[in-house]
Amino acid sequence: MGSRSLHWVNTPVLVEALMRYEQNRLPRSMRLWVEQLLELSPQDSHQLLSHDPD
Repeated sequence: MGSRSLHWVNTPVLVEALMRYEQNRLPRSMRLWVEQLLELSPQDSHQLLSHDPD
């Protein structure tokens, strides 16, 4: 098994990507990046950000 390297990610960029991921509005390459970065399974439905009830 190969070693994993640590990546620096700009917080606003990651938050925007997570919001779009939840809304299914990311291009495939970005969706795969988010899934790999957070070790998500694409088959699972995830609510990654907490949402305030209206």
